[in-house]
Amino acid sequence: MDRRETAALLAYIGRLDPRTIRTGQGEARDQLAQWHELLNEVPLATPHGWDACVVARRHIRISPYQILPADIARPWESYKRDCLHRHTDPTPSADPDDQAAWTAELVGTRGAVATGTAQPVMYRQLAASRVSPRLKARLKEVGSCIPPEARAALAPFRRARAAREAALAQGRPDALSVRCDWCEAPVGEPCRRRRVGPDGFARGNAPRATVHPCRQDLAAARHAAMA
Repeated sequence: MDRRETAALLAYIGRLDPRTIRTGQGEARDQLAQWHELLNEVPLATPHGWDACVVARRHIRISPYQILPADIARPWESYKRDCLHRHTDPTPSADPDDQAAWTAELVGTRGAVATGTAQPVMYRQLAASRVSPRLKARLKEVGSCIPPEARAALAPFRRARAAREAALAQGRPDALSVRCDWCEAPVGEPCRRRRVGPDGFARGNAPRATVHPCRQDLAAARHAAMA
């Protein structure tokens, strides 16, 4: 901030805390020179959330101690550091073969974020939970991120999933959409081999390639009820 902005900040602070007011002309001049020297790299306000007056008012409201320039500078450094931590350098528009222009654009973008004149550029998917409608349409058009050839090659190693996908492709009910009453497999999980021993306790827990008939019947009954 320049000297005029520093003087405006001191006048605002003086209205909230009369202890900072200097009545003598020499004292007021020295105070302005001191604050300007310590806060000349701190902006008075930025378009993206920083306001030195708000910081000063918060300090005066919650602290019994008289405000100092450091009570303005420290929050600004924290604010700037947080912005730079959230900033991810966007790809410069300069020619990648022009190393000087490429570096200058990166430095300029970071400098704008550090001075508060620009907002941090974050990854879109991390910054917002909404998915682009064009991405949804593309996924619907593609159908799956796994190519058909790869899916066919993986089928012997994912027999339960392959059987489920085949049933859905043929219009049959999805047996994994219900819980199995025999092996107690939860929804979405394949059935387990459950053998009862002479002591009455279940033996074995290996996954089955097919579902138990009772689970298939339950899925068919639910499918018929919803149809």
